[in-house]
Amino acid sequence: MLTVALPKGELLKNSIRLLQSVGLDFSAFLDSGNRQLQIPDVSGQAKGLLVRAQDVPVYVEYGQAQLGVVGYDVLREKQPQVAHLVDLQFGHCRMSVAVKASSSYRSPLDLPPHGRVASKYVNCAREYFHGLDLPVEIVPLYGSVELGPITGMSEAIVDLVSTGRTLRENGLIEIAILYESTARLIVHPLSYRLNTGNLIDVIAKLREAVLVGV
Repeated sequence: MLTVALPKGELLKNSIRLLQSVGLDFSAFLDSGNRQLQIPDVSGQAKGLLVRAQDVPVYVEYGQAQLGVVGYDVLREKQPQVAHLVDLQFGHCRMSVAVKASSSYRSPLDLPPHGRVASKYVNCAREYFHGLDLPVEIVPLYGSVELGPITGMSEAIVDLVSTGRTLRENGLIEIAILYESTARLIVHPLSYRLNTGNLIDVIAKLREAVLVGV
């Protein structure tokens, strides 16, 4: 049986809608009264796992799920051993460097050497500033990273930005974009080669659904 790892949060609704278009119905996950984390689809062809977005590639990498939907930001940060197959064209956002609007910083290179940058995307932030040859201290934060510059703990943050409203409401501005992110379809490589659960056919249908804009 095919197992699909689905992300809690922003990407869930569109992920379920896309899968419904190819005959896999996990809409029970959208029921506010449902507390199940594993359910069969309506047809009984597959089962879905509802997990934190950061855990989707882990379940796929270790083969507990053959297929998964996850943001590119998670893939960039974790670098899992999975195959990236399809840009699903939803969940648009960007990874950005942001600072207090009242500061003098208007480019990452304006930041002081050995200054502090707060981020939950520690690896991406470190890689970015290493590429700029700018030594900074990366401060791991997993809650409201916007508080870093506000409280003076850090000069800047690296974080995922969608509309930018949270930044504006907290007096922050973007000064650089590391990359754009969208939802991606990932697959367990061995399961793909073995065509577990008719995986190749499901992926082909999903590709076609994305192309026609389902």
